[in-house]
Amino acid sequence: MTLPLKYNVRNVFVRWRATLATVLGVALLVAVYILVQALAVGLEKNSANTGDPRNVMVVRKGSTSESSSLVSREHLRTLHYFPEIAVDEQRRPLLSADALTLVTLPRRAGGGEANVVIRGVSRKGLDLRPQVALVEGRWFAPGQREVVVSRRLAQRFKDFDLGDSFKAGPDSLRVVGWMDGQKSAFDSEVWMDADELRSLFDREDMYSSFLIRPRDETSRTNLIRRIEEDKRLQLRAFGEVEYYRSQTMTAAPIRWLGNFLASAMSIGAIFAAMNTMYAAVGARTREVGTLRVLGYRRRSVVAGFLIEGACLALIGGAMGCLLSLPMNGYATATIGFETFSETVFEFRITPWLMLKGMLFALIVGVMGSLLPAIRASRLPVILALKAV
Repeated sequence: MTLPLKYNVRNVFVRWRATLATVLGVALLVAVYILVQALAVGLEKNSANTGDPRNVMVVRKGSTSESSSLVSREHLRTLHYFPEIAVDEQRRPLLSADALTLVTLPRRAGGGEANVVIRGVSRKGLDLRPQVALVEGRWFAPGQREVVVSRRLAQRFKDFDLGDSFKAGPDSLRVVGWMDGQKSAFDSEVWMDADELRSLFDREDMYSSFLIRPRDETSRTNLIRRIEEDKRLQLRAFGEVEYYRSQTMTAAPIRWLGNFLASAMSIGAIFAAMNTMYAAVGARTREVGTLRVLGYRRRSVVAGFLIEGACLALIGGAMGCLLSLPMNGYATATIGFETFSETVFEFRITPWLMLKGMLFALIVGVMGSLLPAIRASRLPVILALKAV
């Protein structure tokens, strides 16, 4: 004989004072879990949203990112003559040699300092990245110590307003424009002329990477294989989108931290649920005895209390999801482990992440109700009926 579901649901609302603390505890637990996981999701989506599927990225073998890669002008001259590379109207190869460096700059409102990536690009580099658009001001002029900064970075760092100047190496650079990377990794960069950057930071013969546009998909496959197999070059080549998608090292520790915090906090939430359910068992001793006299089996009593715990947890989980939603799309930043620079991204609260939060809440509720439910089912019927 099974207990009707209506009985358990009504108990949740009738004894609302005793259950409110547990519901709020589960809600806060789920909200924290979702928000920390949303950080990792935001970082991963930020990297996955970067690049053009037609482009090929080339870095030095053994390097983990562009910032640790060094490729020479000799490499550049060799690649220029590869027939797989597309050409423009003037028959010049669609190839950009980029140079990256880090500078330490002050944040706005006394927020300390942080590293910022400055990317040196050529005119071809601008054409190969249609994802990046100028939103205010103008593009930099080569040889004039000018830069274009990400609009999102401009909101976080001093001296990034149009017309401002900031110190970089032995000279100062003037901001002449703002760009928008459409929520990609380019939103965390400052751009200037590649040759000027190499001159400014004494890197005359070295670049960080090459960005190439092959003629077609077949040429793309052949180009990657040719670069990888050429022992003289010692270079690695892969699709630009695949390269940025792989640059998610920063998300891993944040995801680990989220799981650790969730595990630690869930222990407290389970004990809180147990405390509430033990109190419910103590207050309903006669009720449990009456249910047993009416013919309900022990497993029905256990199932009833588990259902109550699950209801409490699901209510708390739903509240936690609602508490976390206002943070969806909120822009923040962290230190990227790939470049050790400021990485701008957004909280991304997805339906799948909310579903995981609800499932997590359900597990906490069931585990917190299990022992009290077993205790209730084992109460002697006579003693339960005599309880006041």
